[in-house]
Amino acid sequence: MIKTTNLTKKYGDMFAIHGIELDLAEGDLFGFIGPNGAGKTTTMRIIATLLEPSWGEAYVCGNSIYTKPKEIRRLVGYMPDFFGVYDDMTVMEYLEFFAAAYRINGPARRRRCEEMLEIVDLDFKRDAYANTLSRGQTQRLGLARTLLHDPQVLLLDEPLSGLDPRARIEMRNLLRRLGQMGKTIIVSSHILPELSDICNKIGIISRGVLKVNATISEVMRQVREHTVLIVQLADIQQTDQAIALLKASPLVTDVERGDAALKVLLRPEVQDYTDLPAMLLEQGVRLKQFREEQLDLESAFMALTQGTSGRM
Repeated sequence: MIKTTNLTKKYGDMFAIHGIELDLAEGDLFGFIGPNGAGKTTTMRIIATLLEPSWGEAYVCGNSIYTKPKEIRRLVGYMPDFFGVYDDMTVMEYLEFFAAAYRINGPARRRRCEEMLEIVDLDFKRDAYANTLSRGQTQRLGLARTLLHDPQVLLLDEPLSGLDPRARIEMRNLLRRLGQMGKTIIVSSHILPELSDICNKIGIISRGVLKVNATISEVMRQVREHTVLIVQLADIQQTDQAIALLKASPLVTDVERGDAALKVLLRPEVQDYTDLPAMLLEQGVRLKQFREEQLDLESAFMALTQGTSGRM
């Protein structure tokens, strides 16, 4: 659905983005994260045909940004990070205005606007003036506007920015629903933990260079060379015995004693550690919990962008 090759934008001697390579299929929900000014908006504007690259290529549903920009605009819904609303229009009038711009005419226009308000859960505000909406409601109105022409691709620039916790949860659930509808979505955000819940792929960009482009599980593996296990014992009196047994295993590099559990560091090449809990149980060690430590997306981001800052 979206493919870019060596996508580059240069201003004088400065690269806004350099060599961006993306390959997203139908239904992918791609989280695009990076520091301010790292190149997220530039990339999305080029894909939306609102900005020409210095060189490189981008395709949307097989259409080149150079030769078929009009076709791409019919297929893409672009929601910028900030957009204005008209003070003297109600929510329904606002949507009908843009539906007319998309040449949705007659009774179909009102039906389409009503459908979009229902999707974004804003139908109760249909007669309210657009400039009286809260930040979260305004974001949902912007998303409804973006969906009017039923685009196959959504480019959402910071849709979670400035939202309160409840509004973020609502927007996250809405984005997940849109992904389930088969739409290909690129969503940029600084709210990193939110992306791990809704995206199946993620890109980390810094200073215009895409440092990571992978599934979330692959990102975690890139950040952490060693698997870390959390082992909680049912009987703390067996702590010394468990530590000795674990340290004697050829799979284990080190064992750290914590307040509530043991942290077991495996050797880098170890992928299968299923023998460890079996070994402990055979030796009479009673286990309360045995799991792999989860590295959150925010920690991965900080590790992969350490020592860098975004700059346009």
